[in-house]
Amino acid sequence: MRHQIIALCLALSAASAAQPGASVAKFQQLDSSIPTPSTIRNASGAPGSAYWQNRADYDIRVELDDEKRSLRGDARVTYHNHSPDTLPYLWVQLDQNYLSHQADSRTVPNIKRGIDPDKITYAALDRLLAYEDYDGEMKISRLTDAEGKPLAHAVVKTMLRLDLPQPLAPGASFTFQIAWSYPINDCERINARTGYEFFKEDGNCIYTIAQWFPRMAAYTDYAGWINKQFLGTGEFTLEFGDYKVAITVPADHLVAATGSLVNEKEILSENQRERLEQAKKATRKPVFIVTPEEAKAAEKSRAKDRKTWIFQAADIRDFAFASSRKFIWDAMAVEGHHHSKPNANGTQSHEGTAPVMAMSMYPKEGMPLWDKYSTHAIAHTIQVYSRYTFDYPYPVAWSVNGPVGGMEYPMISFNGPRPEKDGTYPERTKYALIGVIIHEVGHNWFPMIVNSDERQWTWMDEGLNSFVEYLTEEEWENDWKHRRTERSMVEYMRQSDRAPIMTNSESIVDLGPNAYGQPTVALNILREHVLGREAFDHAFKTYAQRWMFKRPTPSDFFRTMEDASGIDLDWFWRGWFYSVDHVDVSVESVRWLQLDSRDPEIEKKRQKKEEDELPKTLTRERNYALPKRIDRYPELKDFYDTFDETTVLPSEKKKFDALIKTLQEEEIDPALLKTKHNFYSIELSNVGGLISPVILKLEYTDGSTEELNLPAEIWRFNTEKTSKMLFTPKELKAVTFDPRQELVDTNVENNFWPRRPVKSKFQLYKDEKGINPMKELLKKDAEKKEDPKE
Repeated sequence: MRHQIIALCLALSAASAAQPGASVAKFQQLDSSIPTPSTIRNASGAPGSAYWQNRADYDIRVELDDEKRSLRGDARVTYHNHSPDTLPYLWVQLDQNYLSHQADSRTVPNIKRGIDPDKITYAALDRLLAYEDYDGEMKISRLTDAEGKPLAHAVVKTMLRLDLPQPLAPGASFTFQIAWSYPINDCERINARTGYEFFKEDGNCIYTIAQWFPRMAAYTDYAGWINKQFLGTGEFTLEFGDYKVAITVPADHLVAATGSLVNEKEILSENQRERLEQAKKATRKPVFIVTPEEAKAAEKSRAKDRKTWIFQAADIRDFAFASSRKFIWDAMAVEGHHHSKPNANGTQSHEGTAPVMAMSMYPKEGMPLWDKYSTHAIAHTIQVYSRYTFDYPYPVAWSVNGPVGGMEYPMISFNGPRPEKDGTYPERTKYALIGVIIHEVGHNWFPMIVNSDERQWTWMDEGLNSFVEYLTEEEWENDWKHRRTERSMVEYMRQSDRAPIMTNSESIVDLGPNAYGQPTVALNILREHVLGREAFDHAFKTYAQRWMFKRPTPSDFFRTMEDASGIDLDWFWRGWFYSVDHVDVSVESVRWLQLDSRDPEIEKKRQKKEEDELPKTLTRERNYALPKRIDRYPELKDFYDTFDETTVLPSEKKKFDALIKTLQEEEIDPALLKTKHNFYSIELSNVGGLISPVILKLEYTDGSTEELNLPAEIWRFNTEKTSKMLFTPKELKAVTFDPRQELVDTNVENNFWPRRPVKSKFQLYKDEKGINPMKELLKKDAEKKEDPKE
């Protein structure tokens, strides 16, 4: 009997056991799909003892010509070879050449992307025509070594190969000098990550300048030179270094830039410096360094002299700046965040700390929205991101309003949303501004400090950043309307022709859902339903801190998350990042099993009750009305035998008594047979193929509910079908998979047992009548006759 009871439980719980032909590949280890660990990148996902990365330091002078709307600069670049390899040449990025007339069809997909040849918009046509008049090529006017000797080089579209006089040995450095110039693009017609915005009302421009200087390409341990051409989508893979940048602009311009302003006394008025000191003590409300009234007055000026703003920064991978006489400037300190004070030469000091400053620049057209939210959004981002990763290490974070909708660089971001011209703004604009600032400032962590390879894997910065952006927006206020949620991703996840997340950046068609949305919802599911918040947050912070100021690859992220959480997640990475499977779990059926007590006194009555409760067929109901033989011949009533089906026969009683005696001899409690619990076997199918945790809402006939959270390992023996045994004294009424719709299930219709209708909407349309030329012409003739002029 003991064996029978055990067999019953095993039979019910083992319904998920492997079936012939069932695929278990989804749970295979990821080792065959990711690089083998080494002393450079070890098996735990951390940098190894032999980890290295190269470095490039820049000393740049740049001049902005407001009349010609052009830029020219020269730089002294020192490249440090920390690799174990000897380098015969260096690769330099000229991403501005993406806008060059020399660019062939491979480097202009962004211009034509999304244009329907059967339905070209006016704006799209104007953009196409604008490229005929604009040649944005970065003209290299000088390229020499440190002593001024010309260097052999070749420009290859958006890359420049610098042929070294002598191969650069491991541990050696090479310094070269380069000068360049190019016309700045009008962002209204030639939309890029950089450019100017012209204001017809006052004749001024806002310049947001990026990808503006020759930048060293990265030389890596996993792919050598990252010299893939810039095709418009895959962003930038760069080396860290120290920067000194002197920016010469009209004297009435304000400049926001990467780094610390080191000639503040020469550039800012005494009044502005005093306000800046006040801002360093303000943590609740920004202080105007340049007021709206002062900015309006400056719009009318046209300074003939020029000023040079000098910025310095250590350990950054890029540099961007913005310049305009239209700017309002506000600032405040970020509460609880400080950094080491820079020395006069821009290096870090060990003498005390200074507050991290959140600053915004925007034109009057940005008010009243920008003065309310921009700087507060910066501060909020720094506080929340620092808690989930590491403390913000830089002295300042800027948000600048201009022609670029949203773009990120170290310590500075360009953000586009503005109010309407009448000063009003809809709710969506408010949240668009706060959201884009959180996102772009958040990029300081990914990839500006956790320096992933954007040219190869967009998701490593956009996906991780969008996920932390989601957490940060959740802490701004309740019920934030996120752009990318589990529910909003359903339509995309249904697509069978979408690309896996692990697709090269330039080959992704649906970049937003693929590299931003899907990683965000995947990581949220990992946090909420696989690892739990505590384990996930620890692992995610470990990854961020391990790879600060270093260059991680996807395998480093995958391995660190497993190493720091203690959970094998290979099935998760394989499904969410390498496949195009989707979540579609169907509740196929529910089997209701009840324990046979073996007691004839109980079982015979139960069987009779169940038979009596069965529905009567229509034939049986009609036949009940027919007169029966005993009704026609009442005298036979006592003659005929009757038998009670619930009567227990002596043999049945004897057999049950023997069973009880056997159980007692084996020290099994006979009371087990009186268990009144119900056994339910809930049968599930994995229709979509993507392995998922199973969340079930159970509804009982007494009105109570219960939620079951089953780990994804329930599918490990059979990734197509599984089941869950439920043992309960209650009677089950209904089962729902993913009751909160948080697992991105793509078909809610099969989530219910028993099945229920799913609400949807439809619209009514009027029948369209065809054109009647005769009617229109007759009407026109009649109008002519009635018109005296005709």
